[in-house]
Amino acid sequence: MRVVEQQSVLAAEPEAVWARASTFEGVNDELRPLMRMTAPARVRALDPAEVVLGERIFRSWVLLFGVIPIDYDDLTLIALEPGRGFHERSRMLSMRVWEHERTLEPVGDSATRVSDRLSFEPRVPGFGPLLERFIRITFRHRHRRLRRRFG
Repeated sequence: MRVVEQQSVLAAEPEAVWARASTFEGVNDELRPLMRMTAPARVRALDPAEVVLGERIFRSWVLLFGVIPIDYDDLTLIALEPGRGFHERSRMLSMRVWEHERTLEPVGDSATRVSDRLSFEPRVPGFGPLLERFIRITFRHRHRRLRRRFG
């Protein structure tokens, strides 16, 4: 398993960050313009009332520059705490195992630390270093977009 971690402190309360980051509009805003993830029209956000933990929610296609399919994610959550974070454990076309843990922690009265931890095992031997670099670049980009939005 390979691991990539990224943290940022944002000038907003955890509830405000969660309200944006837990929606697919927010996820795609973080990814833009590098890529986009699809979601069924019925799924707009990570809602505990709609998610059965440990079961695939749906298949999301990962589109390079928003149009070219490069991967899919059989999105499966094993933990979901609104306002605090989630733990995704999914299979992807490129990954035998993909785990994304995002936590939101209050910092002082009006700031939030967002931490992303990505653990993954590529399906193709030897692709680990290349995929790790791509994931690092992607999550640095996502955190830049979060800092731009929330300060």
